[in-house]
Amino acid sequence: MTVLVFLDPSLPAGRIVDAAVPALLATDQGATRGDGVFESLLVVGGKIRKSQAHLDRLESSARAMDLRIPPQDLWRRAMATAVTEFRGNLAGTVGSASAPTGNAAGVGNGAGDDELVLKLIVTRGVEGGTTPTAWVQASEPPAAGRAQRETGVDVLLLDRGYDSSIAERAPWLLLGAKTLSYAVNMAALRYARAHGADDVIFTSGDGRVLEGPTSSVLLAHAEGEGPDRIRRLITPQLDSGILPGTSQGALFAAAKAAGWELGYGPVEPADLFDADAVWLISSVRLLAPVNRIDGREIGTAGVRRALTAELNELIARTQ
Repeated sequence: MTVLVFLDPSLPAGRIVDAAVPALLATDQGATRGDGVFESLLVVGGKIRKSQAHLDRLESSARAMDLRIPPQDLWRRAMATAVTEFRGNLAGTVGSASAPTGNAAGVGNGAGDDELVLKLIVTRGVEGGTTPTAWVQASEPPAAGRAQRETGVDVLLLDRGYDSSIAERAPWLLLGAKTLSYAVNMAALRYARAHGADDVIFTSGDGRVLEGPTSSVLLAHAEGEGPDRIRRLITPQLDSGILPGTSQGALFAAAKAAGWELGYGPVEPADLFDADAVWLISSVRLLAPVNRIDGREIGTAGVRRALTAELNELIARTQ
């Protein structure tokens, strides 16, 4: 089941369209060129997680592309409409387009059954036009991603083909923006699956760890026992041309409050193999422990489980 709500200034709550009927012109530049940006959000129990962070990142990505997008209040209303409609359809009732205009940020680690995924999508519009095309899509979360929270993933290290300073030298590559041009990312995932892995961690040409095709990378070290135990959480630094992770940022804030030490790269592949645990984190899949990288086990299963459980408790406190 999919719900589509197109943003329309004349309809503050958005315009619901039938997802089974074509709704996008063939000349839309999102379809012909991948010229647009998007965000994916998790909704748990009807509550949208980290909505403000995602709306801010959507605007940041759009600025990088000189793309004019609708204001946040229109997105919020359309998101609320999509959630109400989806949940109403799921319950066997007719949803209402006059949904609340606010978004409550959700809590919980997303491990329950009452989940849905929102995608915020905006393109440059039809060729020759001046009006962007913007819509919200509500759908069920991928079953594989939810399972990977529990089972973990095996990953391959793949060279992205750029050095870690290319984003500053060549901003037109849009490496720090979440664009619709995801063909390379999807090709990397297909390559991994064809070679017996589940996912990918990209590295730079000068040997830095970057990010996953749809996720941020985390690694941890734990030392000592009891109240004096030291726990350190590390992620690659943003100036290497990676997308700022909304889930990584929220988790870091919660971890700092819980007494974890935090670090921001530079991270090299050797650091991953030396870690007690490594994770891929994203808004929909949440925290997926990495079992093996290039066939080598990371840490031990017991330590991975314990640290993952601890971080999941922190994720449950984020909004």
